[in-house]
Amino acid sequence: MTLDAALLAAPILTPALASRLAALALDNVVREYPNKLDHVMSGRDDAATPRALHPAFYGSFDWHSCVHMHWTLARLARIMPALPEAVAIEALFDRHFSPEAIAVEVAYLARAGSGTFERPYGWAWLLKLAEELGRGEGEAFARWSRNLAPLADAFVARYLDWLPRARHPIRSGVHSSTAFGLAFGIDYARFAAHRVLDEACMASARSWYGADRDYPAAWEPSGSDFFSPALIEADLMRRVLDPQAFSTWLDAFLPGLARAEPATLFTPAEPGDRSDGQMVHLDGLSLSRAWCFRGIAAVLPTDDARRAIARVAADTHLVAGVAALANPHYMGTHWLASFALLALAEP
Repeated sequence: MTLDAALLAAPILTPALASRLAALALDNVVREYPNKLDHVMSGRDDAATPRALHPAFYGSFDWHSCVHMHWTLARLARIMPALPEAVAIEALFDRHFSPEAIAVEVAYLARAGSGTFERPYGWAWLLKLAEELGRGEGEAFARWSRNLAPLADAFVARYLDWLPRARHPIRSGVHSSTAFGLAFGIDYARFAAHRVLDEACMASARSWYGADRDYPAAWEPSGSDFFSPALIEADLMRRVLDPQAFSTWLDAFLPGLARAEPATLFTPAEPGDRSDGQMVHLDGLSLSRAWCFRGIAAVLPTDDARRAIARVAADTHLVAGVAALANPHYMGTHWLASFALLALAEP
């Protein structure tokens, strides 16, 4: 399933575009194959199909993409309840978020080989999904949120076990990014009023990133980035520091920002082959840069020159990223709708 280029002409979330994103996600989350499992096998009895291992999140090529495509559906159902796909979303969620399905997902985490399963990217997205369900109104959202809660609780416990032991950040532009994991962890903690998780994420963020200076953003992007390591870190720190402290930190961290430098940070990257699962990450980079630039701008003073520069950069990357949704290849369609929806939302 592809998106009509006409829907992508203007980077705004129209009802028509929302409907197509919902249809795309509905198609993906039940597509079991092809599938790239993150599955450690201790013996032949551990060999199983994706659906058997993950009855809630078996589609969309991999577990984390399936989680954030469910988030896509939850966000669209919440903000646009009149979507034509609303009935299908409800039926799907009743199946995938049943107590029985979630119990299997929780049990999977207890396996001896699952200690680092999806850390931290999948953890962060599962908590973002739990947050989105919790924000919904009505009995259905309450039911789904309640049913997903044991899995969210299991990942909160993993954050609280992992963060005190993790002595160094991972400054990548892919799934291992600790800045991204902390940012969404903080979002969930604040929504759920989970003070212990919030404090743990904040402490790690300050320890890992608080003294960063003169970040070499000219070295970006790497060829498979879907995050800017520089901007995803800044997007985290805007959550951690008060506006004045963040402004000072940002000045030291990206001193060229007020001059729109380095140029590579402000120029959307073009994948050389959108059928390549690694190269197509660069379309996601445009979208994540858009939401990071917009989030940074939102907390800077109105008279700060960096505010306008970041907003222009956000718009530039948003146009490029949304246009790339017309790519028909499954290596992009199984996940990019989620990044687009984040990029199209208010910070």
